Amino acid sequence: MTTAADMLATGFATLPDLIRAHALERGNRTAVADAQGSIDYRTLDAMMDRIAAALQRDGVTSGQAVAIVAAASTDYAAAFLGSVRAGCVATPIAPSATPAAIAAMIADSGAPLVFLDAENARALEGQLLTARIVLFPREGGGPGWAPAFAGEQSFDEWLTPPETKPIPVAIGPEDPFNIIYSSGTTGTPKGIVQSHAMRWAHISRNNAAGFDTAVTMIATPLYSNTTLVSFLPTLGWGGTVVLMGKFDARAYLELAQRYRATHTMLVPVQYQRIMALPDFDDFDLSAFRFKTSTSAPFSATLKADVVARWPGVLVEFYGMTEGGASCALNATANPTKLHTVGQPMPGHEIRLIDDDGIEVAPGEMGEVVGRSPAMMNGYHGRSEATRDAEWHDADGNRYIRHGDVGRFDEDGFLTLMDRKKDLIISGGFNIYPSDLEAVLAHHPAVADCAVIGVPSEAWGETPVGFYVPRDGARDDTSAILAWVNKQLGKTQRLSALFATDELPRSAIGKVLKRELRDRLAASLPSS
Repeated sequence: MTTAADMLATGFATLPDLIRAHALERGNRTAVADAQGSIDYRTLDAMMDRIAAALQRDGVTSGQAVAIVAAASTDYAAAFLGSVRAGCVATPIAPSATPAAIAAMIADSGAPLVFLDAENARALEGQLLTARIVLFPREGGGPGWAPAFAGEQSFDEWLTPPETKPIPVAIGPEDPFNIIYSSGTTGTPKGIVQSHAMRWAHISRNNAAGFDTAVTMIATPLYSNTTLVSFLPTLGWGGTVVLMGKFDARAYLELAQRYRATHTMLVPVQYQRIMALPDFDDFDLSAFRFKTSTSAPFSATLKADVVARWPGVLVEFYGMTEGGASCALNATANPTKLHTVGQPMPGHEIRLIDDDGIEVAPGEMGEVVGRSPAMMNGYHGRSEATRDAEWHDADGNRYIRHGDVGRFDEDGFLTLMDRKKDLIISGGFNIYPSDLEAVLAHHPAVADCAVIGVPSEAWGETPVGFYVPRDGARDDTSAILAWVNKQLGKTQRLSALFATDELPRSAIGKVLKRELRDRLAASLPSS
């Protein structure tokens, strides 16, 4: 019998095969837990078999997408992984999208079958869905539940009988593993196709992270790549995943303390809310060994607070769902580099290019492009968009454009200036919103903030700020604006500042600047 350790020592293994090995070697260990209970590796492996067999029974073939629109649960995890075992392409879709957008993404993926939970089945009623519908939870939608779609089945009804085995499917490294749809914050969501080789790279690179004995807290949605880069390695190495429902800072700490959590992936806004709790230091987090963050800017001040008060190593990862290259910053070991996102990981290469696609000189700013073993196959059905996302060097090597502007320091640490699309050009001067946000965030009355560029007849564009007032703050908006502009250079000054109850954010904490622009587009006068 080939052991999990043998597989992990090879050049390639599939996640379904690793889970099968863990089921044989550590079958009683909890694989996935949620608010309703938990399943061990033996149970997870058997569920994956039944799901794969049911897909094959229904004529869903290898290479076809299987969509999932539901809240995170043990059934969701099994459906995702069982689809992959069948050679299908797991396609998790954000329930937070509009019903029309969800229906469009399902149609774009070509999924012949969709797993829905009851809430999303009701929301999608009336949408033109031609796919077969399988409903979570197992007992249907609860009291008064009635099918929203013709032919809809509950999960239990749909599954094949216990002990059913699927027809084995040969899976190669370049075969598609999943499709992740982009957030759509900059336009129509694109389906990002990621291969088994890419997911293997995410699993194998974590050989020193201790995931084999991990209890990993998952507090972000399973449709996000941010989540999957912790979820999949934990299962690949045989650890335990604890799925949290809607994020709440205190509930997170209570759950982490109860499960003696060792690992977690949180986005910066979640760290911010957790660290702001007055009784944070009262929780026993001594089991933590490895904390990570990605997806959004992570301030140096917040990193320092996490390092000082939360046990375990803190590592910030910089990368993108499409792949390219990743940087890692061990914040615990590099206290003087907290303003950076770290150095390229082993086997990852980053270059900086100008607007003409020419590499910039050392020390200069440029657009980030990267390559590594973890790169998307492309955008589903969008060859032109795929080409637009690529850059090739003089030797023909393929890189992915990250869309960020950055600069390397003398030690090879990358500092990000901003998203290229967020760059404000005012009166011919480049203004980076992150520079302005850093100043605004230092005002004692500001709890959260964002800066965007809006059209200006006089300057082409002009920067405008939004902020969330801190509880008990005394300064009004005009006083804060005057204070901020006093700290900024003449070309950087905000033309306006607006208070708001909260900033619009995606489920993984990214500020939705397009929503802020839309909010102002019709109302803000040119200046």
